[in-house]
Amino acid sequence: MADSRTTSWTAAWTAAWELLLPTAAAPPRRRGRVLQGALREAVRSGRIAAGTRLPSSRELAADLGVSRGLVTDAYEQLTAEGYLSSSRGSGTWVNGAAQAAAVREHSRPVADGAPGTGFLPGSPDLALFPRAAWSAAHRRVLARLAHSGLGYPDPRGLPELRAAVAGLLTRRRGVVADPECVVICSGVAQAMTLLGFTLADLGHRAVAVEDPGSPEHTALLSAAGLTAVPVPLDTEGVSPAALAASGARAAQLTPCHQFPSGIAYSARRRLELLEWARAADGLLVEDDYDGDFRYDRAPVGALQGLDPARVAYAGSVSKSLAPGLRLGWLVLPEQLVDLVVERKRTMDLGNPTLDQALLADFIERGDYDRQLRRCQRAYRERRDALVAALAEHFPGTEVTGIAAGLHVIARLPRRYGPEARFVERAARAGVALRPLADFAHRPGHDDGHVRLVMGYAHLSPARIAQAVALIADTGAPGLPAVPR
Repeated sequence: MADSRTTSWTAAWTAAWELLLPTAAAPPRRRGRVLQGALREAVRSGRIAAGTRLPSSRELAADLGVSRGLVTDAYEQLTAEGYLSSSRGSGTWVNGAAQAAAVREHSRPVADGAPGTGFLPGSPDLALFPRAAWSAAHRRVLARLAHSGLGYPDPRGLPELRAAVAGLLTRRRGVVADPECVVICSGVAQAMTLLGFTLADLGHRAVAVEDPGSPEHTALLSAAGLTAVPVPLDTEGVSPAALAASGARAAQLTPCHQFPSGIAYSARRRLELLEWARAADGLLVEDDYDGDFRYDRAPVGALQGLDPARVAYAGSVSKSLAPGLRLGWLVLPEQLVDLVVERKRTMDLGNPTLDQALLADFIERGDYDRQLRRCQRAYRERRDALVAALAEHFPGTEVTGIAAGLHVIARLPRRYGPEARFVERAARAGVALRPLADFAHRPGHDDGHVRLVMGYAHLSPARIAQAVALIADTGAPGLPAVPR
């Protein structure tokens, strides 16, 4: 029996030795924590298998060159946490339940969110993130932040950030922004979720959405208990007649640069939609997802500036800085502020104070405006590179929509279709594409053209040219590496 126990421990010990060995080399005051962490990891990783009987505290202490009390404390701690079990006279064993949980955890694939080679829309160039300026702002903010500033935040957002955002939006986007009506949130996704729940609380059952439009908005509204009603677009924007027929009293729009069609709502259509909202006692929800990026003229101001009482305005830094920051804002009609803030409080108690203080400092010092200019130059150059490459390799291609944002709509001549085969051919060449049809809520008429929603912001001009050439020549062995 002793030989069996020794053999069992010897096998486990051999597998886990490299994890436990650093315990002896650790400073005396840290050896206990190091041993506990090493044993915990050995059980989680399966290096010590479930059901393995561990050596006595005296044996393990002698092998590691540490005190017996240190090993006893480690065994007791991991037994209390459920990793080990013990009973008088039978020793200490690895729990099977802990091991099973670890196996399930490690079996999950880890998704890589980094965009690969392709023209998938919506991705900014994360390499343009201003690391040095952001790091400097972090040091400044942390040095002056009061201890009380690390407490639970105001769910509306840090006062200095709300003031900075209000000034920024008034100056750059023509928004009527009282800081008291600004709510800081975790990007436009949370903004839409907050508004969805608030509208549901007010008795709304449906929200009209653009068709084609962002499927994410439909999912967020559905999660809030609302029905998303697709409303078709014409060349000027959402059809007022179709909107009136939808039965909804709220509509989600992207009027400055419609996603994905790329059109800008006409001045006449903006006024018609505001008339609808007033007559229906309704609300327009404006997603200004890339309104700062216009390449042929100054950006058109936000719809919200025409009637702040009928338009809720949402934006974020996801396209200008990085989506991983999860920082955005809502500018609300006054009558909705308290309802949205209460929903925000119950949802997450507010956004992290330090992140908000960082963004406020970044805006106030002019760093955010500099970042917008930097992105504007880079994205204009990349759009031009894509248009030129399409003209060279796919003659007759029509690029539609305004010169703005992070994507174009490319309509290729019929000779390059059918669309499904063209997209599949590009995928085989290693280039991902999204057809416009992917963003339609209802199937449309197929006229034989290939219509693509092509995002370009995350690719360098050289890589854009090579990727388009690669689609045109599927015999190429692969996309060569190009320095950014």
